[in-house]
Amino acid sequence: MSDTGRLDLVLAKTRGLSRTAAQTLIGAGLVTVNGKIARAGQRIGSSDRVDVREEAPKTPATVAGPDVTLNVVYEDELLAVVDKPSGMVVHPAAGHPHGTLADGLRQRGTTWSYVGGEERAGIVHRLDRDVSGLLVVAKTQVAHRALALQLRNKTMGRTYWALVWDHFAERTATIDAPIGRDHRDRKKMAVVAGGKPAVTDIQVLEEAGVATLLDVRLQTGRTHQIRVHLAYVKHPIVGDPVYGRNGDPWRGRPALHARELTFVHPGDGKERTFSSPLPPDLRELENVFGNSQTSGPPLRPPR
Repeated sequence: MSDTGRLDLVLAKTRGLSRTAAQTLIGAGLVTVNGKIARAGQRIGSSDRVDVREEAPKTPATVAGPDVTLNVVYEDELLAVVDKPSGMVVHPAAGHPHGTLADGLRQRGTTWSYVGGEERAGIVHRLDRDVSGLLVVAKTQVAHRALALQLRNKTMGRTYWALVWDHFAERTATIDAPIGRDHRDRKKMAVVAGGKPAVTDIQVLEEAGVATLLDVRLQTGRTHQIRVHLAYVKHPIVGDPVYGRNGDPWRGRPALHARELTFVHPGDGKERTFSSPLPPDLRELENVFGNSQTSGPPLRPPR
């Protein structure tokens, strides 16, 4: 290799990668220098031999179960962004072996990253079954690792729309409370001592009758994090059948939507932002609460 200098910069230049993608290749152990696995920050000379182990593409496996239609809002050779509807499970799980988003990806006949295992091919992060909105999926191991690194480093932006009960005294707040399995119900999550660190930022958009519209941003990504945190501060999400209030007349699906997703593309290193409009059912719910201030009988929050 005639180019010299820091290995990640040389790889980025010679292979048309972003520096992040080059560093991910090195971190994944896919780069060797003179036959030895490369180190982060390593420098190379003109006589060094650099090899990159290419990912062996896998033939998409036959997928059992019904056809799954996906709303793919963006796609290229490294990744895709999917707008998931409420009710769709992201990957196979107990009680939901088929009809998942992962099934829909494989049915497209495209090669997806197998970093998370064959049943979770392409899946970088997830949304709860009844939560709608955007998520990014990866086609290659390098793209998968680069995106997962952004999640770990809290540089991937994930913004949600939420409708919650009651009003807030402050316009902004940060909920910093560890999350783990609920000691009384192992099927649920809860704020517990010794749980995994979890941080959620909230901003009040407007008050809608007896409820409040929120802009919610994740700093971490624990299971059911937003739903658990908002219930913990006594502002549960409207319609949440698990963490919501008893007697909630809208019980059925949480009024929560992943409306915006921002990440650095592992191919060109440029930041990309994608947005998803509010689904019709949540738009209708927003209107019901907003209109309750001026017409009809007043809505009352359940207790």
